[in-house]
Amino acid sequence: MMSQNNPILVTGAAGNVGSVGRTVVKLLRERELPVKALVHRLDERSQALTEMGAEVVVADLTSGADVVRALQGCKRMYFGMSVSPPYLQATAIAAAAAKEVADFEIFVNISQMTVSQMTLTNMTESQQQQYHWLGEQVLNWSELPVVHVRSTVFLEHFFFSSMVARSIAEGGSIRLPFGEARTSPIAAFDVARVVAAILEAPADHRGKVYELTGPRSQDMYEIAKEYAAALGRPVKYVDMPYDQWLNEELLPLKLPQHVFLHVATMAKLHSEGRYDRSTSDVQALTGKPSMSVRQYVEDHENLFKVHALPRGS
Repeated sequence: MMSQNNPILVTGAAGNVGSVGRTVVKLLRERELPVKALVHRLDERSQALTEMGAEVVVADLTSGADVVRALQGCKRMYFGMSVSPPYLQATAIAAAAAKEVADFEIFVNISQMTVSQMTLTNMTESQQQQYHWLGEQVLNWSELPVVHVRSTVFLEHFFFSSMVARSIAEGGSIRLPFGEARTSPIAAFDVARVVAAILEAPADHRGKVYELTGPRSQDMYEIAKEYAAALGRPVKYVDMPYDQWLNEELLPLKLPQHVFLHVATMAKLHSEGRYDRSTSDVQALTGKPSMSVRQYVEDHENLFKVHALPRGS
């Protein structure tokens, strides 16, 4: 019998507004489900989680002792972590800790759509994507009741939010090296809705893989029209040569090497059509379709009025 009294552990809970973990906490608390929110430190973001009614736990996902302590009393868990070198280590530790919990009910693992086209002999150049693929293998080997939630690229990602906000502000254009390839970005809010639905009633989801996309797959010329319609101003797509984009758009952001390689790989895979995917899993699991690009931009109008990621930041 599923327990509604044990708290649900949510990792990555102290992410910025709009992050999956933070939104999962909010949605679960709105349903009056008990939540433990795992954070790295106490600050204004963790205070906001406390105000939602969550029990805040300070822990390091690369520390087995910390994760075991955080899982005490929990039988359900959402695992998510930022793009970082210790991602695979944290996944293995979380799996090992969950294995020690009697009658553990569900481990919801957020993964990436690219994993569906990866094999041991056909990886990508992104170590992070390799970690997601390997992490899924570890979790499957663990024989835990796991569900993998594979999302396509987030609308909150550099490509569709901060980079676009800056380039639209500077010249009314979206400058990306995607060619004529199609893509289907998804809002983190829609991913969080799926995760919360699974955590609330996990019985039918064990062993499943859900692939989450936006409502349609479009090329960047079509997506630029959605930005234009939402902002009420002309927006055009400028297809940049990949190397020029790396030098002029990505390198100035001064990202950590692991993150830089991941973003650079995602851009290359976009141009190869790897994000040309469209599924109805969001609607099937939540009863509502995923958010369109236009709706996302309309809902985040302030982001596109002030470009929040200046060069060299």
